[in-house]
Amino acid sequence: MNGPSTSRRRRIPAPTASRRTHLLAAGLLWSAVGSGLLIAGTRWLLTAPWRIAAPVWVLAVAAGFAKARFVLDRPARRIVSRIEERGDSRCLGGFLSWRSWILVALMMALGRLLRESPLPIPARGAIYAVIGVALLAASLRVWAGWRKSAGDAC
Repeated sequence: MNGPSTSRRRRIPAPTASRRTHLLAAGLLWSAVGSGLLIAGTRWLLTAPWRIAAPVWVLAVAAGFAKARFVLDRPARRIVSRIEERGDSRCLGGFLSWRSWILVALMMALGRLLRESPLPIPARGAIYAVIGVALLAASLRVWAGWRKSAGDAC
């Protein structure tokens, strides 16, 4: 006969954190990845002659802001809402849903494929710059949630 102690599953302890820490982690992730992509993209773009690189970089920045506004703004809002609704003392890795973590892995794989692609380095740089600016701009939504949560901190 199974007693109460034998029927319980053993749980692996997970690092838990407050909502504010989850928002900090999300903001840092989006900002760090965005910065890295923008820096790498800019470096690659600058392998082209300046008369080509400069206007393409300006277009990449503009496209990045448009992507942030029309594509990434809604997921950023969802992440902030999800973190706020889940409350405190939740697993730190849970600042993103499983679906979002799978999407992160997919984007990493696509980034790897892009790095290995036959596209010219400046073209790859422009794509990286667009995505980097978009992530940085959309991270402002997450940082706003983090600032707003300051009143909730203990």
